[in-house]
Amino acid sequence: MEDRTALGAAQANAVGKVIALLNHKGGAGKTTLSTHLAGDLACRGRRVVLLDADPQGSALNWAQRRHQRGLRRLYGVVGLARDTLHKEVPQIASQADFVVIDGPPRVAALARSALLAADLVLIPVQPSAHDVWATQEMVRLIAAAQVLRPGLRAAFVINRRVVGTVIGRDARAALADQPFPTLHADIAQRIAFADCVAAGKLVWEVAPRGAAAREIAALANAVREALW
Repeated sequence: MEDRTALGAAQANAVGKVIALLNHKGGAGKTTLSTHLAGDLACRGRRVVLLDADPQGSALNWAQRRHQRGLRRLYGVVGLARDTLHKEVPQIASQADFVVIDGPPRVAALARSALLAADLVLIPVQPSAHDVWATQEMVRLIAAAQVLRPGLRAAFVINRRVVGTVIGRDARAALADQPFPTLHADIAQRIAFADCVAAGKLVWEVAPRGAAAREIAALANAVREALW
């Protein structure tokens, strides 16, 4: 009885892992990756909450389209685009296994708040020299946050890689000089992602054995490995 009581108390006090997708550059694909990562984790039986910290509300719009089409709810989507994010996330995480934050572009105060809330920061970057250079401000913000939170982890995710080109490989080489690793799970530029965002769906719902679904599953596995 004592062992079961202790286990129940430990579970009650457990706090879910917080994953923030951040990049000051717009168009990096944060919302697409956030909604799909949250969906993959939820479909593995995990309790997931997606926080839309982007004032544009793209993730909320996606969830609304999903509701309007009568698609089943996979996880909760909550709008929280304010710089008190780090104060509010712990309570949300206490009732979830994973909290995924879809971060804002070009809003430093919101980004800092997300960094103070996160266990792992993913930096989506498109495979071009310009996009790699544009990550430097985010790298500096993460380094500053790690002074306050030494356990904060960060990694790059190559997103929208054009299939059949060497650009993705070149981007990985350019990122090798950065202070954070690059996940080995790249996400390719695929029409399926754009179609699903517009329809309020996830790629595995449309083509469960397709390349896009396999890439998202690989990304989720890489994220789980980065967290532990």
